[in-house]
Amino acid sequence: MSDNGYWALALGLGLVVAIVAVVLLETFLREVHRIERGAGLVWTAGKQVARNTATTWLLPKTSDRLTMLTDEAMRHVALLTPPAAAPSERVTP
Repeated sequence: MSDNGYWALALGLGLVVAIVAVVLLETFLREVHRIERGAGLVWTAGKQVARNTATTWLLPKTSDRLTMLTDEAMRHVALLTPPAAAPSERVTP
């Protein structure tokens, strides 16, 4: 094989290596974009969870106040309900 043949072989192999490198880098770039999209979705979901749970520390106070409100409502019911007639006070027709 002559010198020109070796050069042609080297250039051909270099071209093949360059094409393989471009294909691998393009595949890598597509995977990076896919991972970035997934990470963005996780970030968005995390922000929604944080927004939905930002005030959970208020739940015990809310529960206590609801208990107080229920007790007050029961006192109102007791005051507004007429007393039942005693058995000796019943009128018979």
